[in-house]
Amino acid sequence: MATTRPDAITIGDMTVGRMGFGAMRVTGRGVWGEPPDRAAAIALLRRVVERGVDLIDTADSYGPGTSETLIAEALHPYPEGLVIATKGGLTRPGPDRWDTDCRPAQLRQACEASLKRLKLERIDLYQLHTVDPRVPLADSLGALLELRQQGKIRHIGVSNVGARELAQARKLAPIVSVQNRYSLGDRGSDGVLDVCARDGIAFLPWFPLAAGALTRRGGKLAEIAERHRATPAQVALAWLLHRAPVMVPIPGTSSIEHFEENLAAAGLALSDAELAALG
Repeated sequence: MATTRPDAITIGDMTVGRMGFGAMRVTGRGVWGEPPDRAAAIALLRRVVERGVDLIDTADSYGPGTSETLIAEALHPYPEGLVIATKGGLTRPGPDRWDTDCRPAQLRQACEASLKRLKLERIDLYQLHTVDPRVPLADSLGALLELRQQGKIRHIGVSNVGARELAQARKLAPIVSVQNRYSLGDRGSDGVLDVCARDGIAFLPWFPLAAGALTRRGGKLAEIAERHRATPAQVALAWLLHRAPVMVPIPGTSSIEHFEENLAAAGLALSDAELAALG
């Protein structure tokens, strides 16, 4: 996964910085509806781009539709080089509820709606949000391949997959990214990450700070943070960046202050001894 920028990674034929932004939290409570302060959400998204972040991750189900709509309102026409990754395959019957629907017709409809909300003719990275046990993976990815052939998708990624599902997906379509739950405290996708690192597939960890739970941990994490005059969250994000060269954390927030704190973690260098202490 060679690139001329030491702080960058290649996803397909796109080069982006290794710290992205997850746009789930710009919605309302329960990832539902409008944010409590729409102007603040718009200002945050603009600040993200002003600070040089060039990968924004969203999904049609965030709101639903709200996150994508806000991204377009804040940033369209988009600056050159900005990659917007979105997803389809989950539907929302209400706040904090997520239902799987990866039928081809649903995915085609979801993609078309995302294109309209984002004001795009082509989505740079479209990810299957999950694997639907009721729908053959070949059918779900087949729909995304059709959309790719039609010029509506540039690259295909998968999310919430195990190693076997990733292997199957790669036989069916050119997969350039995986987005799984992963953090310092939750390493259940170690096997998938190792495959991605071996084969140059970008890995976008969601829930990279375990919704703040990591920041409340003491022990080695707190000690290392104090040594660096950093926060535990920054150390946890720095650990992710050290874990594998294909790692692209996408921490999300609704606060500019918190965003700036997360972004600063990219400049935090952990020693071999510190990495060993964190395990």
